[in-house]
Amino acid sequence: MQLEREGHALVPGVLTGEELAALKSEITGVYETSGPDRPNDMRGEFRHGMLNRSPLSQRAIGSRAILDVIEPLLGEDCHVIANTAWRNIAGHAGGAWHIDAGPHVPRDAGVEWPDAIAYPIFAIGMHLFLEDCPLEAGPTAVLPGSHRSGRTPPKDRLDDLTLTFDGREPVLLAAKAGDAAFFVSDAWHRGTPALPGFGRFFLQAHYARRDIAQRIFTTEEVSHVSDEAKVRVASDRDRTLIGLHAPYFYDG
Repeated sequence: MQLEREGHALVPGVLTGEELAALKSEITGVYETSGPDRPNDMRGEFRHGMLNRSPLSQRAIGSRAILDVIEPLLGEDCHVIANTAWRNIAGHAGGAWHIDAGPHVPRDAGVEWPDAIAYPIFAIGMHLFLEDCPLEAGPTAVLPGSHRSGRTPPKDRLDDLTLTFDGREPVLLAAKAGDAAFFVSDAWHRGTPALPGFGRFFLQAHYARRDIAQRIFTTEEVSHVSDEAKVRVASDRDRTLIGLHAPYFYDG
């Protein structure tokens, strides 16, 4: 499977026609009737927890065309850990190289993973495109094979669009409306700069193994910690130790 081997894949035509148009319309309505969910979303590009806000989003992320890609790698009991709509403004600047989580099997440079053992995958990101995302729109770039590195992208090259991994150049996940792009959480990836007049609009979901906790709400909103236990917290480490983490990538 390409997703397991390369760390990315594109599946065309997951949604088409009226089904796709209805999903786009419903998500557009969420943007029009709500403000940004996070103070740092100054441009209002994101809406979190979409499966709770949009029935068609909930249905879409459970499409069999999507599950047939991820279940062989994550298990038939895998679940959605985050679900966010993205509407990047025209001419957006993209982002820096990063991984969404992990590395789940950290290793030093030069310590290769044996090919005889399937590389474990813990979480997978998926973008279901509501509009065409050509090269001009700044699609996500992924470095093939980097999910097997056991490392994060080099800190001194996070903004370098020419970054390679093991001699391989980035693959840009350009797509048509209705296509779904997938990437392993450990893969080195980034948004690329868009040209003026071009933006991105897609529904994102992250799927993970059953033993990885959902992050659809922040731990301030939903946790296993009682009010009495919260009062006993005396330090930042006390907070994180009992599971009260600051919002991070998947949260929301």
